[in-house]
Amino acid sequence: MNYIFKQHVFGITQCWMYSIEWKKRGLPHAHILIWLVERIRPDQIDDIICAEIPDPDPDTDPDLDDVVIKNMIHGPCGPINRQSPYMVNCKCSKPYPRKMTAETIAGHDGYPLYRHRSPDDNGRTITTKVKGNDFMVDNSWVVPYSPLLSKTFKAHCNVEYCN
Repeated sequence: MNYIFKQHVFGITQCWMYSIEWKKRGLPHAHILIWLVERIRPDQIDDIICAEIPDPDPDTDPDLDDVVIKNMIHGPCGPINRQSPYMVNCKCSKPYPRKMTAETIAGHDGYPLYRHRSPDDNGRTITTKVKGNDFMVDNSWVVPYSPLLSKTFKAHCNVEYCN
């Protein structure tokens, strides 16, 4: 928590609160709300929060690529993996895969629709194993994350913006 606030990861913090939960398999996780002094402008969101598989170029950021592929790919669930714990009434409860969008846009409910570029729009794909079978994953399966927090903690850190 100190890192987020003292380093101004998202900007200067006005106040914050958190709740720690223990869910499946007894693993703890935190839900953190942060109120910023200044609002994040729509054109800044992609610099702070990303929902895409990073560029694999070793000169860019190989650590981020590894962390995202290992920790920030949802499921996959749905017809590919009907036994996923996220499946409710034959649909993903989260709901993945997300819609592909070429740029981040403001949502009507206060949450942005993060950029999830398709392979046709320079989006990246990777192959992963699901139940022993190869499965092609594109950006529609990526959970929003902060590149800085993901690289720092090398863990699943789901980050969302709400205005």
